[in-house]
Order: sequence, then C-alpha cells, then structure tokens
Amino acid sequence: MEKDFDMWNHKKKTVHSVAEPIFYREREIWWVSLGVNVGFEEDGKNANFTRPVLVLKKFSKNVFVGIPLSTTEKEGKYYCKFPFLNGESTALLSQIRLFDTRRMADKMGRLEDSVFQTIRKAVKNLL
Repeated sequence: MEKDFDMWNHKKKTVHSVAEPIFYREREIWWVSLGVNVGFEEDGKNANFTRPVLVLKKFSKNVFVGIPLSTTEKEGKYYCKFPFLNGESTALLSQIRLFDTRRMADKMGRLEDSVFQTIRKAVKNLL
C-alpha cells in the first residue's frame, strides 16, 4: 500500500496551527490526527488521518500519553480488548506514545473506570 506523505504534510500544517487548548481528561477516547507514519507505526485513517486514541496519562494541557485503538480483533500481549460503544475495541499497547493536544479532533466518549484500570494494568505488565 502506497502511503500519501505529501497529503499528510499538508494536513499536518493545519493541525499544527490549532490555537485553542482542548479540555480533556484521562479515560477519554478521542479521534486524533495520527497522520501517515513510517513502517509499522500506526497510521490514521480517512481524509483527516484520524484514529481513536485512549488518553492514558495527562501530563499538561498540551500533551498526553495515549494508546491508539482499533476495531480489528487482535490477540497477544501487545493488545488489550475492551467493550466500547456497543462493540469491542482493541488497545494497541505497542503503539503507546506522547501526543500533542492539537492533534485531538473529536471526543468519542469515556471508559468506565474498571475498564480503564484493566488497560493500565496491561500496560504496566508490558513494561
């Protein structure tokens, strides 16, 4: 599959120019502009290059550690399945990273605390 780095570079300039801070909390899931990335790094989808991301740890009003999500069922120690929005999602634990809040597009919802704690435990076990 050919990656469209040029289209993402154009979109990234728009994402970078976002000025207003976004109010967000841990446990929330947001559509985040991940862009087009190198190799096996998780890419965003659609025209805005977005993907759902779980806010794992808020560091400031500008940055957080997040975990990209997928609706594709995956198994193994690098994945954690959980219920969300009348279906199942998978946290891609191997893709955990720091995000700038300017990448955040739309809030999808918030996880139950028990589900969030299960995912946090899976991350801790992986590290």
